[in-house]
Amino acid sequence: MLVLSRRADEKIVFPSIGVTVHLLRINGNVARIGIDAPPELRVLRQELDGTPPPRPAGPSPTHELCNRLSKVTLTLHLFQRQREAGLAAEAEATLERAFAALGALDRDAVSALVGGRPTPKPGRAPRALLVEDDSNERELLAGILGMNGCECATAADGEEALAYLAAHARPDVVLLDMLMPRCDGPATVRAIRAEPRLADLRVFGVSGTRPQDLGVPTGPGGIDGWFPKPLDPRTLWDAVRRSVASPAASN
Repeated sequence: MLVLSRRADEKIVFPSIGVTVHLLRINGNVARIGIDAPPELRVLRQELDGTPPPRPAGPSPTHELCNRLSKVTLTLHLFQRQREAGLAAEAEATLERAFAALGALDRDAVSALVGGRPTPKPGRAPRALLVEDDSNERELLAGILGMNGCECATAADGEEALAYLAAHARPDVVLLDMLMPRCDGPATVRAIRAEPRLADLRVFGVSGTRPQDLGVPTGPGGIDGWFPKPLDPRTLWDAVRRSVASPAASN
C-alpha cells in the first residue's frame, strides 16, 4: 500500500507508465492536483480540462489503458469533491484507491516489460509454488511468472507451503523466502527434505538474506539455488523454466 503524506509540492511518480501526480496546493478543504502524463495518454489531460476522451474504434491495449486511467481520473475528481465537502476520512480513502490503481498500472507495465509474452513450450507449463509473506511482492512475482506461462501457486509462509505440498501434486520448483512468520525458510527446507516424496524437490531461495547467515546449506539437503533481492526476474524465470526438464523435478 502506498502511504501518502498530504503536503503541498509533493510528487508521486509511476515511472513505468510515465505518470507523475503532483499535490500542488492544499487550501482548507480543497486540494489542487496536477498530473503529468505522456502525450498518448490523453484521458487524464482531457478529463482535467473538461473535454471527454475520444472513444477508440475497437478494443486494444491502448483502449484498456485509457479505461483504467479514466477510472483513476474519476476517483481523483471524487477525492476533490469530498475534500471540498469536508469529508476528510472519505477523501483519504478515495485518494488511496486512486494511488492503488496507478500502482497496479505501474506493476502491470513492469510485468509486461520484464516478462513479455509467454514463451511457447514444447511440453507442459512449469509449475511453481511461491512462498512469500509480503502480499504485494507475492502478487507481483506470481504475475510475472504467470505471464511467462508458469502455473504459480502461492503461500504466505512455510506452514501454508507445507500444507499445500501435502495436499497437491508436487510442483517443479519451490521459490522460498527465508524470513517469514510461523514457519520460516530454513524450517521449511528441513521439513521438505525430511519428506521422502519431496526430498529431491527443487527449492530456490529468494531472499535478501544470505544463506550462510541463516545456516541454510546449498546442495543436497538444502537449497538448489539462491536468488538475492532485489530480484532479477529474468534470471529466476530461466531457472524455473529449466526445472521442467530437470530429472530432480520429475513426478
